[in-house]
Amino acid sequence: MVKTSAAPGWQRALIVLTSTVVGVVVVSCLYWAQRVLIPVALAVFLTFLLAPLVSFLQRRRLGRTLSVALVVLLAALLLGGVVWLFTVEVRSIADELPKYTENIKEKVRSLREKGQGSIVERLEKMIQDITREWESQPASTEEGAVPPPAAAIPEKPPSVVVEAESPPWLSRLPALLSPVVESLGSLAMALVLVVFMLLKREGLRNRLIRLIGHGRLTMTTKAVDDAGQRISRFLLMQLIINGGFGLVLTIGLFLIQMPHALVWGFLAAILRYVPYLGSWITSAVLVVLSLAIFPGWLQPLLVLGFIVVLELVTANIAEPRLFGHSIGVSEVALLVAAAFWAFLWGPIGLVLSSPLTVCLVVLGKYVPQLEFLDVILGDEPSLSADITYYQRLLARDQDEATQLVLAQAKTFPPEQVYDTLLVPALNYVKQDRARDDLTEADELFILRATREIMEDLGERQAASTVPAAENPKAPACCKVRILGCPGHDEGDTLALEMLRQLLDPASWEMEILSLDMLSAESVARAGDKEPAVVCVGALPPGGLAHTRYLCKRLRARLPAARIVVGRWGLNRDLEQNQEQLLEAGADRVEAALLETRTQLSTWLPVLTPEETKRCASGAVSDGQMVAV
Repeated sequence: MVKTSAAPGWQRALIVLTSTVVGVVVVSCLYWAQRVLIPVALAVFLTFLLAPLVSFLQRRRLGRTLSVALVVLLAALLLGGVVWLFTVEVRSIADELPKYTENIKEKVRSLREKGQGSIVERLEKMIQDITREWESQPASTEEGAVPPPAAAIPEKPPSVVVEAESPPWLSRLPALLSPVVESLGSLAMALVLVVFMLLKREGLRNRLIRLIGHGRLTMTTKAVDDAGQRISRFLLMQLIINGGFGLVLTIGLFLIQMPHALVWGFLAAILRYVPYLGSWITSAVLVVLSLAIFPGWLQPLLVLGFIVVLELVTANIAEPRLFGHSIGVSEVALLVAAAFWAFLWGPIGLVLSSPLTVCLVVLGKYVPQLEFLDVILGDEPSLSADITYYQRLLARDQDEATQLVLAQAKTFPPEQVYDTLLVPALNYVKQDRARDDLTEADELFILRATREIMEDLGERQAASTVPAAENPKAPACCKVRILGCPGHDEGDTLALEMLRQLLDPASWEMEILSLDMLSAESVARAGDKEPAVVCVGALPPGGLAHTRYLCKRLRARLPAARIVVGRWGLNRDLEQNQEQLLEAGADRVEAALLETRTQLSTWLPVLTPEETKRCASGAVSDGQMVAV
C-alpha cells in the first residue's frame, strides 16, 4: 500500500486552514455574485445544448451566422410556445373548474360521512372545545395590578394622516415587478451570451486552453474534450429519459381518460429538467385535477398509482444508471450537488447542478491539486480491488473479503485473481509490518484468512476441472520436480503454494520447504532432492540481499538446475532486482505468478525428457512429495 510521507502537524493544520478559507471564499463569491454568474452558467449550458444543432446545420452548407440565428430563434419560439401553451391550458382548466364543483362537494361529503365517529372527528371536537374554553377566559393581568378606570384615562386627540389618492395595488407594483424584471433581464443576458458563444465557440475554447493550458496543452485539451463529451452524454440521456417519461405518462393518462393527456405529458417532460421537483409538481397538479374531474375515486387513485410507479421506476432505476454512468458522477454526489447548488442559486442552480458537478469532476480528474473532487464526486471506485480486499482483512471482515475474491474469480481466471488480489495483500502485509503499522495479531489473521481463501479457490478450481477418469495423470516418476524455497516469512510460503495450485499436477510435482529450516539446511535439502527447478519465493518489499545469498548457495550446490526467483508484486526497481539476482545465479526473475507459470511451461518440453531418463535410470525413486 503506497503511503505518503507524513508531514509535520503544523503543516497539515496550515493546509487544512488554507483549504477551509479558500472554500469559504469561493462559496461566498458564488452566492454574492449569482446575478452575474447565473446568466453565464445558463448560457454555457444552453450552448452545450444547442451546439450539436448548429453543427448539424453547418454540415448542410449553411453559414455559421445563419445556423446560430435559426437555432436560437427556434429555441426562443419553443420556449415561448411552452409558456403560451401552459397559459392557455391553465386558463382552460380554470374555465372548466366550475363544472366540477358538484364532484368536489360530493367527495367532501363522502369524506365527512366516512370520518363520523372516527378518531379524526373526536380530535376535531376536542380542539374546538379547547379553543372555545380559551376564548371564554378574561384577559390576564399582572398580579397586584389594578386596571385604571376608564374615566381616568385621558383621551388622545385623533391624528390626521393625509394620503395620496392612488389605488392600493399601485404601491405594491414595484415589489411584484422587480423579480419578474430581474428574471427577464437574466434570461435576455443569457440569450445574448448564447448567441456570441455559439458564434465564437472555437475561439473561446482556444482562449481557455491558452489561459490555463500554458505548459499543459495536452492535459487541458483532454479536460475540455472530456467535459464536453460528458455534458453532451448527460443532455442526451436526459432527453431520452424525460421524453420517455412524458410519452409513457401521456399513454397512461389517455387510457385513464384524463383530459388534456398530451399536454400534461409534454409539460411533465419539460418540468423534469428541474431535477427532483418538476415531476412531483406535475404529479400534484394531476392528482388534484383528477379529484375534481372524475365523479368517483377509481380514476384519481389510478392516476396517483400510475404516477408514483412511473416516478419510482424512473428515479431509482433509469436515472441512477444512465445519468451516473453518462456523466461520471455518483448518484449520491448528484443528490448532494442538487441541494448545494439549489441553496446557492435557487431553482436555476437546481437545473444546472448536474452540468456544474461534471465540470468539478473533470477538474478533479486532470488537476492534481483538486483530485479530491474526483474522489468525492466521481462514480469510479474510490479504492482499487486489491486495496479494498486488504482493507477488509484489516477490519477483520473475512466474509466480505471472501465475497470480493469469489466475485473476481467468476470474471477472471485464478492466476489473475492471485496476482491482482492475494499477492498484493501479502505485499501490503510485509510493508506495514516493516513500518510497525501492523500488529502481530493482525498479521496472523490476514495470513490465516488468505490461506483459507486460497484453499477455497483451489477446491473450486479442482471441482471445475476434468475428472481424473477423463484426464489421466502421468506417472509420478515422469513429472518435473520443483523445489520451493520461501525467502523469509509465511507470506513467501503462501505465494509458493499459490504457484503450486496454478501448476498442472499431471506435469509438475512441487515440494515447499519449511520456514523452520536455515539457509544452509534448505540448500542441503535441495542438494539431496536434486530437483529440476528451484523456485525461490521472495515477496517485496525487502529480502533482496537474503535472496541473492540463497541463489548463490543454490547455484553452487545445483549447477544444472533451473533457478527462478519470484519477486511477485514488485512494481519498482524490477530491472535492478533482475540484474543482481541474475548475477547471483538465477535463471529468471518474475514479477507475477502468471509470468512464472508461463516461463515454467516453456521449460517443460526440455525438462520432461530429462526427468524421464532419470526415472528410467532409477535416479528418482520416491513418489509424490509433500510439504516439509
